[in-house]
Amino acid sequence: MLRRQDVGHRVVIRRVVGVRGGRPQFSDALGELVAVDDTNLTLATARGTIVVPLDEVHRAKRVPPQRRPTAADVIALELAADAAWPAPTRAKLGDWLLRSADGWTGRANSALPIGDPDRPLEAAIDAIEEWYAERGQPALVNTPLPLAAPVGAALDDRGWTARPLVLVQTAPLEPIAGEEKITLSRAPGDDWLEIVRARKSSLPAAARRVLTGPRRVRFAAAYDGDALVAIGRGAVVGDGNRRLHLALIEVVPSHRRRGLARRVTRALAAWGLGEGATTAFLQVEEHNTAAVALYGTLGFTTHHSYLTREPATAARPDAAC
Repeated sequence: MLRRQDVGHRVVIRRVVGVRGGRPQFSDALGELVAVDDTNLTLATARGTIVVPLDEVHRAKRVPPQRRPTAADVIALELAADAAWPAPTRAKLGDWLLRSADGWTGRANSALPIGDPDRPLEAAIDAIEEWYAERGQPALVNTPLPLAAPVGAALDDRGWTARPLVLVQTAPLEPIAGEEKITLSRAPGDDWLEIVRARKSSLPAAARRVLTGPRRVRFAAAYDGDALVAIGRGAVVGDGNRRLHLALIEVVPSHRRRGLARRVTRALAAWGLGEGATTAFLQVEEHNTAAVALYGTLGFTTHHSYLTREPATAARPDAAC
């Protein structure tokens, strides 16, 4: 049977799905184990996330992983993501990062446990809880998988829960880039910010600092007449190995299914290419199947995944990503 230390690893689960002719019928599921509790196993598969009740499990075990990025590659990409979405209030816990932005988005208000916290694991989690309590915020921890699976197991023991699985996806930049009639600005306009406010439910002062923090950043806007109908944000981070981070690709409901998200992405990719970036990356919740499908057609594949962990009684910031 699988245990909490198996979270983040590739597993196969054989479950009982019925009985025929007095014999049990089985079905196998293959994917990444994202949660274990007293009643269920949660698995991220190629077809989506499934929850398997323990009383249906016949056998379950780890299997050899598919080709995975190295720990160093995951750390590098997570640090690039942090640079592209910089929380204005920051602290270090050894190598771990503590970040706060008035509760605006999970990534800007969570600890990133990569590297050595310079103290025992339990003491490091205690320090995270204290740091966020001092700021009147719930403690959140982003756990890249399987790199931070030991942290996740320790949080399980404390009764912490998990938000939906987030895929960190990458793609070569050049095939995406294309000329589009999309406005790219160095700063977001008021109408641009209003779309973000509607999507994220709030827009505190810290949000503007997150959005405009990177040195190389552009805000994409597509118009229908005078009306803003689609937006996106791109930030190029890194020096020798530059990457384009894509975020807030959003189309107003009345103009969806017209290819606007693709056009915004292509325009930002062209700008990023001109800034010396060679790859693009983004975060998307695994259950957002429409966005995952769109990014798949543009060449994005999953580099790794992460879970945002929170105490069971925590009040949520406005978005996991």
